[in-house]
Amino acid sequence: MLQSLSIRNVVLIDALDASFDAGLCALTGETGAGKSILLGALGLATGDRAERTLVRHGTSEARATAEFDLPAHHAARQILNDADIDIEPGEAIILRRRLGEDGRSRAFINDQPASVGLLRQLGEVMLEVHGQHDGRGLLDPKTHRGQLDTFAAHPKLLTTCRTAWTVLADARSLLGDLVEANNASNSEQDFLRHALGELEQLNPVADEEPALAEERQFLMGAERALGDLQDAQKALAGAGGGDAGGGLETRLNTALRGLERARDQIGSAGMAGAALERASSAIDRALIEFGEAGDALDDAASAFDVEPGRLEAVEERLFALRAMARKHEVSTEALVDLHARFAAQLDAIDNAGARIAEAKRAVQAAQSVYDDAAAALTRSRKAAGKTLANAVAGELAPLKMDKAGFRVALASGSDKAGPTGVDTVMFEVSTNPGAPFGPIDKIASGGELARFALALKVSLAGDDAGRVLVFDEVDQGVGGAVADAVGRRLQRLAQAGQTLVVTHSPQVAAQASHHWKIDKIDDGSGGVKTTLRLLTGEARREEIARMLSGAEVTEAARAQADALMAVEV
Repeated sequence: MLQSLSIRNVVLIDALDASFDAGLCALTGETGAGKSILLGALGLATGDRAERTLVRHGTSEARATAEFDLPAHHAARQILNDADIDIEPGEAIILRRRLGEDGRSRAFINDQPASVGLLRQLGEVMLEVHGQHDGRGLLDPKTHRGQLDTFAAHPKLLTTCRTAWTVLADARSLLGDLVEANNASNSEQDFLRHALGELEQLNPVADEEPALAEERQFLMGAERALGDLQDAQKALAGAGGGDAGGGLETRLNTALRGLERARDQIGSAGMAGAALERASSAIDRALIEFGEAGDALDDAASAFDVEPGRLEAVEERLFALRAMARKHEVSTEALVDLHARFAAQLDAIDNAGARIAEAKRAVQAAQSVYDDAAAALTRSRKAAGKTLANAVAGELAPLKMDKAGFRVALASGSDKAGPTGVDTVMFEVSTNPGAPFGPIDKIASGGELARFALALKVSLAGDDAGRVLVFDEVDQGVGGAVADAVGRRLQRLAQAGQTLVVTHSPQVAAQASHHWKIDKIDDGSGGVKTTLRLLTGEARREEIARMLSGAEVTEAARAQADALMAVEV
């Protein structure tokens, strides 16, 4: 629902902040007080076209902010998610629009910059306005089929049709690819055969290029590294006793034997014995480390024992892969997929006749399934259209439109085929007996349009897809029992959500759950400004009495106001 509306410097409104509740919310006030400005500001916040005339005279910028509290499953949250607008679960959605005196505007969603187009997209699923100059949802024929489908309650038929369409589209696409491949010229076939032959001879392997590059780098440094290792082995061999002066290993063994003899003579007791033990252990460890160093050098040398000519072979393979990739203007990693694609294309050409025949049979079978699904959907829509038309007709009479007619026009044809069937749907009306039917926005006047919308909404069982409904002077030109009927239907619509009505009818205002009055007052500087205040108790009684009696409120009008407010809806 619409939780709040904040307006700054919009025409006659310098500053206005209003909070709204669920249910039926009535907005009343004298003609010219600024009710249309209030709706204009709401439209500005929800993405309507912005005119620079909305900016209050003498100011540089107009601002409108609308805050909505929407359920977790509401379509607006998915739109925001698709647009990468970060909104926490359960967080209110705040739409803000700033309009400069130069006509340029900026949009924000929860203080995050957004496009006006995204604001408008959200407005279409959050707000539906019916009145003199607006009919968001009802006037747009693109929405009529969806509204009829919701009324018909045939989701299984829709799912079956979408699935059949997907299968048919895939079958057609495959057939098209096969026909295109079969129409390839001889030069294209020659190119495919030659290119495929080269790729088969090369036989590229996934992830081969980086492995070869790494091996090449290793081999290029292996020869020099092996020489260094061999020098290290020679040095260690000299330290092991190969030189004439006796190597390190020989001297360590000699020292170790001397220590063992000394320890045998004095034993291991006392400080001398302990010192001999530490020296003996250290020399022993040195001998072990010396031996391990020699083994490690041998292992390292073995690792550098590469196959003769391996570097040349690796470079030749690597350069061949890169040359082939450059030839076909792809990466080396894409050569594997290119090989498979060329093979598939050539195979399709070589076996085109049989495959095309098979694909045509698949298209025919898919077409038959789709035709059956679409036909079932058309039958259901026709039946639902008649039921909806009868329901709307039943609602028109109490709204003083018993001479008017409403029908659901269905046009079907293969040229309209798509995932939702082969039908276009349009709501059409006739305002007088014998008059031709036509599009609702072309035939109905402002007041009639709002009442048609009300009758249709009530007939659709209040299914507003979570939108806030706004009716602007739906009671235009009616009073008494008709106005009472309008109020009752608005109250029924509001029971499942929130409905705002701009009204001059006391019968309608009296049935609202909440009542606001719009006033135009002197701003103290020779100008005027518009204010909005919530009416309760005596103030509300007095406003309804004013609407009943005019400029002078009488006791009889007050008594009648009491009677209207006491009526149970």
